[in-house]
Amino acid sequence: MGIATAASLPRNDRHRLVSDYHNHPQAHRTDLYYSPEVLQPWATKARELGLRDLALTDHDRYKAGVDFGEIDRLRERNPDINIRAGIELDNDPETSADGRRWVEANWDKLDFVLGSVHFVEGFPFDHPNYISEYAKHDINKLHHSYYKLIQDTAKSGLVDGIGHLDLIDIFKYFATEDLSALYEETLDVIKASDVCMEINTAGFRKPIGRQYPDIDIIRRAIAKKIPLTISSDAHAAKDLNHNYDKLAEIVRELGVTEVAVFHKHKRTMVPVFT
Repeated sequence: MGIATAASLPRNDRHRLVSDYHNHPQAHRTDLYYSPEVLQPWATKARELGLRDLALTDHDRYKAGVDFGEIDRLRERNPDINIRAGIELDNDPETSADGRRWVEANWDKLDFVLGSVHFVEGFPFDHPNYISEYAKHDINKLHHSYYKLIQDTAKSGLVDGIGHLDLIDIFKYFATEDLSALYEETLDVIKASDVCMEINTAGFRKPIGRQYPDIDIIRRAIAKKIPLTISSDAHAAKDLNHNYDKLAEIVRELGVTEVAVFHKHKRTMVPVFT
């Protein structure tokens, strides 16, 4: 990977990363339907931050509020920003079978589908109200189950990228065994499935206190030449690019010079810095 180098950028612009590919305009609310009032603040903030590529990826459980016509009108009002119609397809046991059907029915309208896992062994492991559930399970088995679900998501044929790969570590309930082989197996599945892996800054706002995934996993993905997307996982327009200063340092340290963007599921690699 090598197109642009951070050293060639003015010092005050070195943190201006090109894209944000995981965002939730509906903010997990069932009463927020896509409209100019809901969507325009995202484009306005993206312009202020110098973003050139913005993906809207509400959870599939809130698909009723996604309006492709409103996204088209947002694009017309903001032609200087590449606004991508996306969805986060997760594994909610109650809603995601219907979500998968919706993705299949709307595949041609979508630019980007982000696959994620939020449920393991029947509980939403990343929700603070369910932390007590960890004590009911073998932590190593939880991790193995989680990464197997990630592998299934990557192989589904319905996603373009994998979100927050090691989200299972959000509350610092780390496996007590070496998971190197499991990481390698999972990344090999992602590579073979020709999907991307994101670097997501939301973890800086969570107990884990770092990006998803861990630097070691990112290094392994880079070694396998797995394409990367970058994201803040914002749930409000004001949080776009949240902790992107830290992300800029990470991509510089790791030598990442390109990231993936999507149009109608076609992947293009672009310079990571604008």
